[in-house]
Amino acid sequence: MTVSTRRNPTQTQATVDRASDGARPQRLIVLGSTGSIGVNTLDVVRHLNETGAAKIDVVGLAAGRNIEPLIEQARAFDVPAIAIADEAQSPALRAALPKVKLFTGPDASLKLVEAIDATDLSAAIVGSAGLAATIAGIKKGMRIGLANKETLVAAGAIVTPLVREHGVTMIPVDSEHSAIFQCLQGAGVGCRVSGVGSEAETRNPKPESRAIKRIVLTASGGPFRTASKETIENATVEQALKHPTWNMGPKITIDSATMMNKALEIIEAHWLFDLPGEKISVIIHPQSIIHSFVEFEDNSVLAQLGPPDMRTPIQYALTYPDRPPGCSKALDWSILKTLDFEQPDFERFRSLKLAYDVIEAGGTAGAVFNAANEAAVAAFLNRRIRFGRIVELVAEALSAIAPQPADSLDTLWEADRQARAFVEQRT
Repeated sequence: MTVSTRRNPTQTQATVDRASDGARPQRLIVLGSTGSIGVNTLDVVRHLNETGAAKIDVVGLAAGRNIEPLIEQARAFDVPAIAIADEAQSPALRAALPKVKLFTGPDASLKLVEAIDATDLSAAIVGSAGLAATIAGIKKGMRIGLANKETLVAAGAIVTPLVREHGVTMIPVDSEHSAIFQCLQGAGVGCRVSGVGSEAETRNPKPESRAIKRIVLTASGGPFRTASKETIENATVEQALKHPTWNMGPKITIDSATMMNKALEIIEAHWLFDLPGEKISVIIHPQSIIHSFVEFEDNSVLAQLGPPDMRTPIQYALTYPDRPPGCSKALDWSILKTLDFEQPDFERFRSLKLAYDVIEAGGTAGAVFNAANEAAVAAFLNRRIRFGRIVELVAEALSAIAPQPADSLDTLWEADRQARAFVEQRT
């Protein structure tokens, strides 16, 4: 992999070592390896290694409880260490992988990151469960491929200063935030939270708020884009899990159906790109070809396009700033006829308004928002509440639990606990 060896002030030594020694492979830990992002990440790693575009050793894998694919992955990539959150699965894992170092328990992914020498961390555990491990990776100076929205939604006030303090390169993997990141890089505007800036910005620093008029996150609209409010309110689990564009895990798919995923992305964009809520917009784009765009103060607009395939932003995060041949399909311009756009309906999808409320409230509001949503989604998937109740419960939790200053992880965990307890009592 060819990477510039010129060091900017925010590069870590691990980044410089990787860049300056072409024979030294990246050492990657994948958190959430059995989920959709984790599986795609390993697919990209396999492609890059087989084509010689990069040299990546997978040195750690972490999963929740799904051991069969974890065992297959560990064998396929000859992984020396794995982590499983469900301790009941440890005997089966030890029997299947006797030579592999095993970490178990709710903090297994944290133990893995702390114990294993790695240059890169793919943070793809769904929900707040991956927060502590991601922070550990930041403190160790790893390059972070951030696929976990909740890390910044719940703890942006703590994570972003740590990224800057440790000079870490954090690159978003969400297709929307990756698109914004790529547009900003193409325009010569750095991403302050990511620790990455262009040479032009280094020579002539310019605050993003002076250059960016707004960023626009695209949304497919999910399975209920054209449904009535009544239909949405009473949707079944089966209906909500039928996403028209993306193939994702159940929690993320339900978030897409409520458009809570876009609400989470609004908050994440606020932290990633250091922008106020009024500079972050959403537009419905059902084809999912334009992944997001940036409108600048001179009214120019840059957009990033591509087929809806998560392997593209994953590969960009792993190989940045290079763009070797990818394993996803190319955009077929011969069959692309139209690109449709619609304004989001804040009445049918009330989760979007809540995102701006969270940004304005600050403090622990993001932790409450995220935890209440996780608990409500779980209740819906377990058929304890109707679909429309998910967003209602999140709104009620935000009203009932006053935000506190986000001054420590303990404070955030307490807000998380209160939000989950609030939802549990009402389901």
